[in-house]
Amino acid sequence: MNICVFLSAADLDDRYTRPAREFAELLGKGGHTLVWGGSESGLMKVVADGVAEAGGRLLGVSVEFLAAKARPVTAPDEMVVAKDLAERKALLLEKADAVVVMVGGTGTLDEATEILELKKHGKTDKPIVLLNSAGFYDGLKEQFRRMENEGFLPVPLTDLVFFADEPVGALAYLEESQGIE
Repeated sequence: MNICVFLSAADLDDRYTRPAREFAELLGKGGHTLVWGGSESGLMKVVADGVAEAGGRLLGVSVEFLAAKARPVTAPDEMVVAKDLAERKALLLEKADAVVVMVGGTGTLDEATEILELKKHGKTDKPIVLLNSAGFYDGLKEQFRRMENEGFLPVPLTDLVFFADEPVGALAYLEESQGIE
């Protein structure tokens, strides 16, 4: 499975790097491909390193203005450079079978809300997981529940996104949704 991971390129505390590293190891050992923003820094590097070390494949999608920070890759891994952020998001989603949203800032939130909006309107049926490391997305989860309760979501929240507190639950949900034993 090609699993797109939206996440920060910032250097973060262990409460965020530990679950990211754990998910990366599970992804790699499961024989899956990481589809990610291609950065060689911060949490993006942690996940790419973890997947590579566990035997998984890397498929990066960088963007021209960040290409100097892109991870150097060799076959069978791949790096694509998009002209802008909109093209990058489109390529990331196009190349993915499923999406995991890890901790991140405004860019990560932008990517997450775009895929959720596409799913809400039936433009994708890809499974989406928010990996809620250290309760990072508790506030967002509450906001989504309020949106659902007050009629802003035309489909049940559980049909849009799965909230996982631990990496093993995130990958198990994705594999189950794709019929992988």
